[in-house]
Amino acid sequence: MDLHDKLDEHKYDLTEVFRKILVKMDILFHMAAALLLLVACGFMLWFAFENIFNPTRDGVIHLVNDVLLALIILELLWTVIRFLKRQKFVLAPFLAIGIIAAVRRILLVEAQTSFMEHAPADKLYEIGLSAAVVLVLMIAYFLSVKSETDA
Repeated sequence: MDLHDKLDEHKYDLTEVFRKILVKMDILFHMAAALLLLVACGFMLWFAFENIFNPTRDGVIHLVNDVLLALIILELLWTVIRFLKRQKFVLAPFLAIGIIAAVRRILLVEAQTSFMEHAPADKLYEIGLSAAVVLVLMIAYFLSVKSETDA
């Protein structure tokens, strides 16, 4: 073994050590992200429970909004958990997040416009666009599930 081979082997060892350090840091950051998502979900559910004891129309709207946001956070948390368990990437949770977010937006805009005598056109367009997003994401979800079962 000559000097050139020894240098190449040493360079490979350093690269492998550096790669292992980066992978461990990545796992640590994912664990921190999971913990923060769990805390965020806890706060959203806390706010939702506070709104239960405020039986106004506005309180109920905030309750539904907070619960839907908690569901979005939980879907993100499951994505991080799947990564930590070394499971393969799945598209379905992201489609579910998009659907929940669009429905949440529809409910929020509808609640805002329900107090108005005449709904502005831009709010109606926003509701229509959100409904179209839900439809497209549902079709994407259907195609995603179908392609997984066909494979």
